[in-house]
Formats: sequence, structure tokens, C-alpha cells
Amino acid sequence: MISQHLPPNPNLGINFDEAKLKEIWLAGGCFWGVEAYFTRIYGVAGVTVGYANGKTENPTYEEVCSGRTGHAETIHVRYDPERVTLTSLLHHFFQIIDPTTLNRQGNDRGTQYRSGIYYRAPEDLPVIQAVIAAVQQKYDKPIVTEVLPLDSYYLAEEYHQKYLEKNPGGYCHIDFRLLAEN
Repeated sequence: MISQHLPPNPNLGINFDEAKLKEIWLAGGCFWGVEAYFTRIYGVAGVTVGYANGKTENPTYEEVCSGRTGHAETIHVRYDPERVTLTSLLHHFFQIIDPTTLNRQGNDRGTQYRSGIYYRAPEDLPVIQAVIAAVQQKYDKPIVTEVLPLDSYYLAEEYHQKYLEKNPGGYCHIDFRLLAEN
């Protein structure tokens, strides 16, 4: 666990045009820190945490943690493409995860902690593939982050939403100082 304070959110006070927002779903280990990190990227209008691409409907946290539902802990990012690009968001994503570890990020282990990029817009796939090709150059091992169309996404329980805002000392495997590097 990295001891840290959450940096300010640069998106507070921005009136986003809902009709222009795009979306992407990202799985990068425990969703608490991934949510808090992406909330603080300029141009991100909103982030929720939930469970993506599993076999059951409306799973509970306990069911997902059992490993039997096939869901990944995932964030849903709504963003303004005039303020931040999908390419930039994906580079942020790869900065905070290890894309070469299967079913693990930080101390979290299990299929629910796999890394993944899930999309609905077909035009996002070539962007995702280009970023992965660029990021692969930094690693000797192959990137194992799955890239799939979004099949399903269910919101996690309310106590998981904005968890680190509600629990400032809560567990997190993300180093928020990385936000300053972009």
C-alpha cells in the first residue's frame, strides 16, 4: 500500500456537455484507486466502479471475489474528447498498472483483478491497439491486458463508489504522484 493523499480534482466546476462525452471501461486491479486516479485526469467528466464482462447478472462484491462470476473490477470513464483523448487516457492507464501480470495488480490476486480495456465504439479498437503496440516497446514480457468489446457492466455497491474519498486511508496500489508526470 502506498501512503498518500488524494490530489485535487481538476474537473470540479467544469460543465461538461453530456451529448459530446465518450466512454471507455478499464480494469486495473482494485477499482478504488483506479477510480480515484482517473477522476483526477483533466477532461474526465465522471467515473464509476463496477463489474464487467462476467457470466452472471448483477453480481455482488462477494460473488465477484469468489472468482466464479468471471467479472473484472472495472471503472467506467466518461470523458470529453475535446479535453482529453482516448490515447492519453490509455497511456495514463498503462502508467498505473503492470500489463504483463495475469490476474494480478499490486497485492491483489484473482481473475477479478485482471487488467482489461473494454469498449463499445468500434472506432476505439484501432486506438487501443496502437497504444498497446507503443507500450509493448517498454516491456520484455508480452502485454496480457485483455481487449474486448464490453459485454456487460454492473455498478458496484454504493460503498465502493468514491471509496478513497470516503476512506482517505483506504488500501490503494496506485501512486497518485504519477498524475503530476502527465
